[in-house]
Amino acid sequence: MVGGFTLAGAGERTADSVIEVVGEITGMSCGNGRGVFKKECMDLVRRIALLKHLLEEIRDSGPLDVLPSESSSSTTSLLWWNDLVVALQASKRLLAVACCYSSGDSSDEAAEKISFQFQCVMWKLEKALGNIPYDRFDISEEVQEQVVLARSQLKRATERYGSMNSRNFFHALSQPLENEVSITNHEVKAKANHVPDTIDSERHDADQMINKLERRFSSVSSEVCPSDDVVAEGQENSAIKSMAEIKKPDALIIPADFLCPISLELMRDPVIVATGQTYERSYIQRWIDCSNVTCPKTQQKLEHLTLTPNYVLRSLISQWCTMHNIEQPIGLANGKIKKSDGSFRDVSGDVVAIEALVRKLSSRSVEERRAAVAEIRSLSKRSTDNRIIIAEAGAIPVLVNLLTTDDVMTQEHAVTAILNLSIYENNKGLIMLAGAIPSIVQILRAGSMEARENAAATLFSLSLLDENKIIIGASGAIPALVDLLQNGSTRGRKDAATALFNLCIYMGNKGRAVRAGIISALLKMLTDSRNCMVDEALTILSVLASNPEAKIAIVKASTIPVLIDLLRTGLPRNKENAAAILLSLCKRDTENLACISRLGAVVPLTELTKSGTERAKRKATSLLEHLHKLPQLQQV
Repeated sequence: MVGGFTLAGAGERTADSVIEVVGEITGMSCGNGRGVFKKECMDLVRRIALLKHLLEEIRDSGPLDVLPSESSSSTTSLLWWNDLVVALQASKRLLAVACCYSSGDSSDEAAEKISFQFQCVMWKLEKALGNIPYDRFDISEEVQEQVVLARSQLKRATERYGSMNSRNFFHALSQPLENEVSITNHEVKAKANHVPDTIDSERHDADQMINKLERRFSSVSSEVCPSDDVVAEGQENSAIKSMAEIKKPDALIIPADFLCPISLELMRDPVIVATGQTYERSYIQRWIDCSNVTCPKTQQKLEHLTLTPNYVLRSLISQWCTMHNIEQPIGLANGKIKKSDGSFRDVSGDVVAIEALVRKLSSRSVEERRAAVAEIRSLSKRSTDNRIIIAEAGAIPVLVNLLTTDDVMTQEHAVTAILNLSIYENNKGLIMLAGAIPSIVQILRAGSMEARENAAATLFSLSLLDENKIIIGASGAIPALVDLLQNGSTRGRKDAATALFNLCIYMGNKGRAVRAGIISALLKMLTDSRNCMVDEALTILSVLASNPEAKIAIVKASTIPVLIDLLRTGLPRNKENAAAILLSLCKRDTENLACISRLGAVVPLTELTKSGTERAKRKATSLLEHLHKLPQLQQV
């Protein structure tokens, strides 16, 4: 059918009707009042809002016939669509109730049922998004990126709740929530029957804090940590896990009492604060180091700042891990660090020495501070154990303070030490918590060249956590990185390119990069006779090209002729990226399509379909198909 497609089941829902459901969901007023589930409602609405563009592109793909029932892929096609429709319908019902639910409305049991429903719909949405047959639809790379981001965020949200077996999920999704929860607020039923049609556009922009599975900047992988201080092999990068590692719905649930209220991770060194609450030592210590004097969980003022080890809970966690054959958290406890083979290494001597060094970081003597931070820098590059011990000793907030020092050498040592510490995944959050970004950006703007290089590398390392991409992008870092890309040393330009690529994975940062002048900088790199950074420039352009603002800037800068020349003379990877960029520029744009036709793109594209990489062949074939349709498109 025209204007959408239909799949059997799920009420014969067309793409248009499902888009209407998404519009109704995103138009719900979940941000008003002080409902118990206000945050959960707003989070779910934001995640579903990301799907609108996907559904529009599926609809715009034109009439698509359902595959024959005997086809092995037919069942899959039906399942993902049915799953998505069921999850969206359940989300609408849930939000109609949960948006207005307050603690006085019903019993604890009712609240638990609503909480369980949130878990159900997020699990179901994540499952449906994971089975989308992209090859059947003309889905842009930018929209695919949005879906991956939304799916990753849904996955993490589901894991925070814990997991249950799929049978319980399906049962819960099929139940009308209004019948399960006794709610006295009559506004709920009114909202369930009438949902506003307007879409709050601000929700589209909020939260692509989104925990997208990272794509490596493979063309400069050897420069990921450009400083000689960084040991690349030591990177514990949990953000780059395979899709295949997504948690199964029947996975083991960690007891809530074993999770730190701040990090929501299994505790390895639990300590008790003055209010009686228990936290992971490193997280509560950083909370206190940042001048907070209240309990994060209860908001009560802490009568004292003593942290008392919770030996009983630590023992229970250890027993639970052993019982369920779970590797216990690696970290520092009682002066020992767990090794990869399961044994423990006594590092009590190292702890004492490093704690003494950390105290010297606050010395009144400039020379003593400089010597101490230089030693911290040296130690932090040697091993993961040192990175753990240095962070546990409270060095990170002090190092962040030293970023603003007037002493150039101290500043260089401090930013490089933070770069080295950021390699250990757990330290990334501590660095952000210490408020390091504004000072790192200032160094990027006005520091020595070595400090600027390592500041850029630090921003890349921190941006591997998706929630940090927004924070870094909003900090003013992108214009400073573009300046380094244009005017830095060779290593500084590579560091800037790597950081900019990773930051531009988040859509909101693409416009910032364009407005900072990145397109002219990338074009200069493409036409540089030394050809030392062509690969990096093309890789960044391939990420930017699907963005409307970037697309206009790329064409205006007369980049198309350069890209076509690279199709003829570039290296295999350069040809691949050039074809991908041209395809993004020409989709739904007959003017650009006509331009590449006039410039003789057909011949190199035809050659690429025969001798290019697999990805290059796909892009070139798709682009040639668009070129063959050009006469028809020009007549419309």
